[in-house]
Amino acid sequence: MAGSQTTGQRPGAVAELKDAHFYYFSEFLNRRICIGKIKNKIGKLSDLVFKLSEPYPEAIGIYIEHGWGKPTEFVAWDKIVKIEDDAIFVQPPQGEQYPPFVDQPGWLLVNEHLIGRTILDTDGRRTEVVNDVHLLESRGRMILVHVDVSFHGFLRKWGFKKLQWPKERLISWKFVQPLSVEDAVATDTVSLSVTRNAIKDLPSEDLADALEELTGEQQQAVFSVLDSEKAAETLIEAEPRARRQLIARIRKERAKNIFTEMSAAQLADLFSVLPHDHATGMMELLPKPQAKRVQAILSEMEASAKALMSQDFVWMTKDATVAQAMAAIRTSGKDADSISYVYVLDRPEGVLVGVADLRELVLADENASLKDVMNAPVVTAEADDIREDLGDLFVKYHYRMLPVVDAEDHLLGVVKYNEIMKGLVTRAKA
Repeated sequence: MAGSQTTGQRPGAVAELKDAHFYYFSEFLNRRICIGKIKNKIGKLSDLVFKLSEPYPEAIGIYIEHGWGKPTEFVAWDKIVKIEDDAIFVQPPQGEQYPPFVDQPGWLLVNEHLIGRTILDTDGRRTEVVNDVHLLESRGRMILVHVDVSFHGFLRKWGFKKLQWPKERLISWKFVQPLSVEDAVATDTVSLSVTRNAIKDLPSEDLADALEELTGEQQQAVFSVLDSEKAAETLIEAEPRARRQLIARIRKERAKNIFTEMSAAQLADLFSVLPHDHATGMMELLPKPQAKRVQAILSEMEASAKALMSQDFVWMTKDATVAQAMAAIRTSGKDADSISYVYVLDRPEGVLVGVADLRELVLADENASLKDVMNAPVVTAEADDIREDLGDLFVKYHYRMLPVVDAEDHLLGVVKYNEIMKGLVTRAKA
C-alpha cells in the first residue's frame, strides 16, 4: 500500500518499522474514495473506524456518509488498494455499493468519538482538547499511535494546513485510554483521560475541571480511584453540579472517610448544594459535635438579606440638591461607614432610582440635583438572597454597602460589606 509520509514527531519503537507511513486524521477527512480510477468516485471519507485493542487501536474500515437521506457505506480495511495524496482507492463492492455502516461493540470512530474530546495532559497537567489523531500505516495495517493537542493540530483540523506552528504536542495512546472500554461501548462515547494510576497524581483543581467534562459513569470511575484525602480536595474544588453528581452514588462508608478530611466549613459548602433529604442523610454520617457545627454554619449561610439588613443609611428624593444631601449627611448622626452613599428615591412611591457616592457629592456642584449626579441603574440585593449570594455580590462589585429591595424596587434596608464578609470569613476558618 503506497502513501505519502507526513512530517512530525515519531512514536518511539514503531518508528523503526520498514515501509511505515505516518498520517494525521485531518489529512484523510473528506478525501475522495475511488474505485480503479480517480474519476470513479463513490464518496468522501467521513470517518475512520478503529477497533479498541491493545496496545494500539487498529483501523478496520472507512465510514462514508453521503447525506441527503442516502444510506451510509462501510468499506472494510482489507478492501483498500492504495492510499494516495488525492484519493483512497478501494476494490469494487460485490453489489451496487458497499453495505451501510452498522456500529459494533468495541468500535471507535475517530471524528465522532475522539476529535474535540477532553483529555488530561499528563505533561502539562491541564485540561486539553484532542485536535487531531496521529496514525501509523505499515504493510496494510493502520494503528492509532498518538493524539495531537497542539495548536498546529487545530489549524489542520480546520483546513489551514499551510500555516505552520513550531511545536507539535503529541501524547502517546498508551497514556490516553478510555476510562472503561465497556463504558465507551455502552454509551457510544469516549471521553479521554490519563490512566487511573496517573490520575492520583494530578492537582485537585485539574481533576475537578476534568470531572465536569466527563459523563456520569466515567466521572464515578475517576472518583472511585482517589484516596479519601484526594477525593475531599477534589470535591472542594468542584462546581456544585459536579459535587451533586459525585455524592449521588457514593457509599456511606467511603463518604464517612472522605468527610473526615474536610473542615466543618467545607462540609457546609458541600451540603448546601445537595437536595435537603440527601444533605440530611449525609449529616447523619458525621460525629455529633461536627454535625452541630456544620448545621450552625448552614443556618448562618441561609440567613436572608431581609434578616441581615439594617436601616442605618441615608436617602433623599431625586429632586434634592447636592447641598441638601450634604446637609442631611452632616446632621444625620450616623457612623462614617453608614454614609458612604446616598440612596435616591422617587417619592412618594419610594422606589430606588439611583445612588450617589459621597466622594462624588463632595466634588459636585452644590446646586445640582441628585438626579443629575446619581448613578443608575443600581446594583441591588433581593430580600430573600442568602449570605452566600450577598458575599458574591460584594466580591463582584466591591461596594461598601448594598441596598435591599422588594419585587417593585422599594428600598427596604441595606447590608454592609463588613458584616456580611465577616460571617463568611468566620465560616471559612471553621
